[in-house]
Amino acid sequence: MFAEAGRRAIAALRQMDVASRIALAALAVLYAVALAAPLLAPYAPSQQLDIIGLKDRAPSLAHPFGTDRFSRDLMTRVLFGARVSLSVATLAVLMSAVVGTLYGLVAASAGGVLDAVLMRMLDAMLAIPRVLLLIAILALWNPVPLPMLIVLLGLTGWFDVSRLVRAEALALRERDFVVAARSLGAGGGRIMLRHLLPNVLVPVIVATTLGVGNIIVLEAGLSFIGIGAREPVPSWGTLFYDGTEAFVGTWWAALFPGAAIVVTVLAFNIVGDALRRLLDPRHLRTA
Repeated sequence: MFAEAGRRAIAALRQMDVASRIALAALAVLYAVALAAPLLAPYAPSQQLDIIGLKDRAPSLAHPFGTDRFSRDLMTRVLFGARVSLSVATLAVLMSAVVGTLYGLVAASAGGVLDAVLMRMLDAMLAIPRVLLLIAILALWNPVPLPMLIVLLGLTGWFDVSRLVRAEALALRERDFVVAARSLGAGGGRIMLRHLLPNVLVPVIVATTLGVGNIIVLEAGLSFIGIGAREPVPSWGTLFYDGTEAFVGTWWAALFPGAAIVVTVLAFNIVGDALRRLLDPRHLRTA
């Protein structure tokens, strides 16, 4: 089952259009740059070069992205900001996918009263706007350590995934291969992990891909209003916030981290939409 899902994913990647391949290549480059930031960056992310002579310098050959008000090299900080923003978004979305998938599978497999209780609990959690919940928690717990920010983003983002997984699992539960496994004596746990889980991975992969871009924007927004990642952590959100304080005179301080956010989110959305088109079973049947 997992091998079949992998083959379908590889086949879908080969069928991507030019724009989707460019977006996928851009994401690969972004992750490579984030991993290699210590090797690529010419300075340390918090290094103040010359607080008087190099303060608020415009882009130049020596400093391609310019410097900020503390004479720190902005290209260095954007490179290290990629590590923070991409790692926060990726880990938070993976946590959401794992929790949401397990919750949805348990609800669909259990059925009856337990399914109804789990779904009513989920409806109650969905009734609370995620952004307001995060603002309330982070306003009370400020500054929040970066690992806990990842946990908070992950544990507040799995609700939609669980509903999607439950719907898919309910549709699969009465399929012939599941009925056959049940008649042969397979337990609920084996059916859930062996037969249901591999068949719900495709929509989870699509939702996860689209979710990374959403988390990047959410983390940047929280950092922008001062309750997300904080100094000296150079996330794209904090860099953008610092740059907007004096945008007219130092436009480059907000332009480059803002452009990084836009390009990354756009690339994730393009790849996610392509995967949704190519991995949709209805599309595969008509292709």
